[in-house]
Amino acid sequence: MKNSRFYNEILEEFNYSFGKLFVFQGYVISEIYEGETIGWECGEQMVNDVSNFLNTKSGEIIFITNRINSYSVIASDWLKFFKHSYSLKSYFVVSSSSVGTLNSTIEKLFFKKKIKHFNSLDEAILEAKSILIQSVDR
Repeated sequence: MKNSRFYNEILEEFNYSFGKLFVFQGYVISEIYEGETIGWECGEQMVNDVSNFLNTKSGEIIFITNRINSYSVIASDWLKFFKHSYSLKSYFVVSSSSVGTLNSTIEKLFFKKKIKHFNSLDEAILEAKSILIQSVDR
């Protein structure tokens, strides 16, 4: 993220033991550290931090996971996410590796909405901005 042309648009950066979360207007980008396992506790912490910082509900946010490192997601923990009435406007996965694609395929079994895949972070950010503009125009 630090090398992205969008870095100067970051409103807040949260640093966790498992990775970083960059908050923008209407969307967030996560970069999880190599070898981590991400489950409900990590997700809940990120949702609460973003909701409190932006003073918004979770369903108004686009979540982009920038999978620059190899890590695991406890896919079934998406059920806990939804059980607590959390939601996302959209969920994007940025990964050019086959492992990243496989992980998100498993996540699709538990995630209630469509997961969009991108090969580059720039593509994902531009799509997020496009969705946000369309939402304002309605």
